[in-house]
Amino acid sequence: SHHFLTYGFCSNWSHNTSNDKNWIFKGGPMGKICYGQRSYHFSLLVLAMDVIKNHTIILGSQSPRRKKLLAGLDIPFEVRVADIDESFPSNMPIPKIAEYVATQKWKALISNSKDDELIICSDTVVVLDKTILEKPKDKKDGKQMLQKLSGQKHTVITGVALGTRNEFHSFSDSTHVYFANLSAEEIDYYLDNYEPYDKAGSYGAQEWIGMMAIEKLEGSYYNVMGLPVQKLYQVLKNWG
Repeated sequence: SHHFLTYGFCSNWSHNTSNDKNWIFKGGPMGKICYGQRSYHFSLLVLAMDVIKNHTIILGSQSPRRKKLLAGLDIPFEVRVADIDESFPSNMPIPKIAEYVATQKWKALISNSKDDELIICSDTVVVLDKTILEKPKDKKDGKQMLQKLSGQKHTVITGVALGTRNEFHSFSDSTHVYFANLSAEEIDYYLDNYEPYDKAGSYGAQEWIGMMAIEKLEGSYYNVMGLPVQKLYQVLKNWG
């Protein structure tokens, strides 16, 4: 099944504004889109990119973190999600898993897409000692994961698959994360007061536990959040 949601700068965003007199564009390096009495900031720099001018961008994720990160690039987009089996071949090398699952998500959406739609999908895995830590099933599972991560270095890999009906790109990014030692009380506090159950590895870097437990990172912080936006921006900028 597919779920649709308009997201980004405004619910009335349209790439074909020439026939709608309600739209007023105001200049400047950081301009406004005005629709009737409502106005929305946008970046003229981003809207000048060929890929943005020529495509409707679709984010294939319900993750609030990925929505926030993509919106942070000042790119207008919609959200469209397909329910898929996120399993992967048992003999697949760990560094390739996230990119593989992201590609499966993309394939599920592209079959029903329009020619001018560019779909972006991603998947994130947390790896500790060659073991994948998935989303926790319950508090007990989450507690066990955080106990394993305590005082250890782990790797977060996010795979991204994006493309249209005519062009496709995929890539992965890896970040090494160093955790301080966590007490049982700190782990319980986090699990009781935050929402780790939709996050690989049972934690969100942008939440309390990230602020108090992450000693250092090697790589992109945004990759740990679920979308390597710097690499994604470069791919979009050079699209076509």
